[in-house]
Amino acid sequence: MGLVSRGAAEAGLGAASAVDRPGPPDAVPNPTPTPPAEGADPGSSRGPGMVLKAFFPTCCASADSGLLVGRWVPEQSSAVVLAVVHFPFIPVQVKELLAQVQQASQVGVTVLGTWCHRRQELEESLGHFLEGLGAIFSHKPWFQLCRERGSKSWSCKATHWWGPASPAASGEDQVMLIFYDQRKVLLSQLHPPMALPDRQAGDTTASAGGLAAVFDTVARSEALFQSDRFDEGPVRLSHWQSEGMEASILVELAKWAAGPVCLFLACLLSLISAASSCRVFKLWPLSFIWSKLSTCEQLRHRLEQLTLIFSTRKAKNPAQLMRKANMLVSVLLDVALGLTLLSWLHRKDLIGQLADALIPVADHVAEELQHLLQWLMGAPAGLKMNRALDQVLGRFFLYHIHLWISYIHLMSPFIERILWHVGLSACLGLTVALSILSDIIALLTFHIYCFYVYGARLYCLKIHGLSSLWRLFRGKKWNVLRQRVDSCSYDLDQLFIGTLLFTILVFLLPTTALYYLVFTLLRLLVVAVQGLIHLLVDLINSLPLYSLGLRLCRPYRLAAGVKFRVLEHETGRPLRLLMQVSIACILPCSSKGLREPG
Repeated sequence: MGLVSRGAAEAGLGAASAVDRPGPPDAVPNPTPTPPAEGADPGSSRGPGMVLKAFFPTCCASADSGLLVGRWVPEQSSAVVLAVVHFPFIPVQVKELLAQVQQASQVGVTVLGTWCHRRQELEESLGHFLEGLGAIFSHKPWFQLCRERGSKSWSCKATHWWGPASPAASGEDQVMLIFYDQRKVLLSQLHPPMALPDRQAGDTTASAGGLAAVFDTVARSEALFQSDRFDEGPVRLSHWQSEGMEASILVELAKWAAGPVCLFLACLLSLISAASSCRVFKLWPLSFIWSKLSTCEQLRHRLEQLTLIFSTRKAKNPAQLMRKANMLVSVLLDVALGLTLLSWLHRKDLIGQLADALIPVADHVAEELQHLLQWLMGAPAGLKMNRALDQVLGRFFLYHIHLWISYIHLMSPFIERILWHVGLSACLGLTVALSILSDIIALLTFHIYCFYVYGARLYCLKIHGLSSLWRLFRGKKWNVLRQRVDSCSYDLDQLFIGTLLFTILVFLLPTTALYYLVFTLLRLLVVAVQGLIHLLVDLINSLPLYSLGLRLCRPYRLAAGVKFRVLEHETGRPLRLLMQVSIACILPCSSKGLREPG
């Protein structure tokens, strides 16, 4: 095989571009495959006069003339162009390169035809040169794409050569030219997750249907995109990475060190998980405390996050990879916010100021609660309460406030040290610090929780007593065994005692209900503050920051499908379409700003 020069190829392609172009594509519907003519290649499933689809990468629209390299999908009558091999080249070296790519990717990559980019006037005609290339690479149909010099007009055709002995049997097919962005198609992850079989690779079946075959072909042909124009190889290619592969030294070093680091951290996290699941921590007091503290729940959730992030198992599909990436970015942001909070607290000595202000604030809250209880022990809002019960409940709650203030003053020497250790917990993340803050609020308002529980229990006892005595008046009773209300006959003494108890409970109910209402409102205030903290923690834990970043910077990574835009639809010229990746979004995506390739 001799060396093929660029000038000879451009001359031959120029002679071939002088043939008649096919008619308008909309006049020919998408036909069903017909058996090939006698003597045709068994790999081709279409006869002359059919409409074929050629997917052409936009990055090759300005490439120099050469050979079209890609995959032929006979089930869809489509040709997926992956790269352009430039002149000069040696056919044997091209075949060796395609064999290596086919072995590495299991994709039937072959030479589909020729590509001509007219940048200067051709001086000679080599029409028989194309026939020679078709005989060397032997692919049917043989595509011939040409871009006119100084204009946006294109010419493309597909020729069948059924054999040199019968040139009259050759024919032409109409070609629909579809442009696609190779980078977006490769990174959009719209191809099937499993490797699809390929007939040209030696398999007997093919499950890739429709555009899935196109996406899968580009995704599995990464071995073809490893070379760029800076390589000194024998074959020069044009593809989406021909100007240089996208990489950086930091990324490569991170990839090189990711394996050992993930393995070490996975072993360390497994030890921590095994220690936390020890039987000692499942005993009653410890298990009850762990279930009530928000800090323990957040630490358990953080342990699960780190275990998933540093797992050595590879993600099975893009959804799992996106989930792991979102979790990693969320943890990094959480730790960054925690370190920022820690530096801010230490730089301005806010922890000492907070410790000094905590005791006066606790005393002020206790005084306000005492004023509230004294107001309830009088005539609140002009209501006439049961004085005896009112005095008993008021003094009972005042004694609890006195105990709480004594406890706070007893802990005052250790408060600053406790707050310093709580501030250091921000190194684990802002969510851990917020969870500890929620637990501290729960401990500081424990007396309010006790007031709420006492009032709720007393109020519920009176409601249950009144409902039971009301059934006594109606001659009913609650059957515990059958779990229903049955009829019952009561004697005079039972009715008399029931009437007395019902009257007492009815007159005591307003006093109990008022205390229950006030302490319920106080408890709701504390729960609302803790709820806001937990909402912020859940927001940091579940916010898909990586997906939002992709939506802003690389939206095609969140592809939901494809759409087509007509570039040229004129009589006597091939139909040209632009395949665009549709972005998964709520608002409709606009297609403005898209230009014709080249």
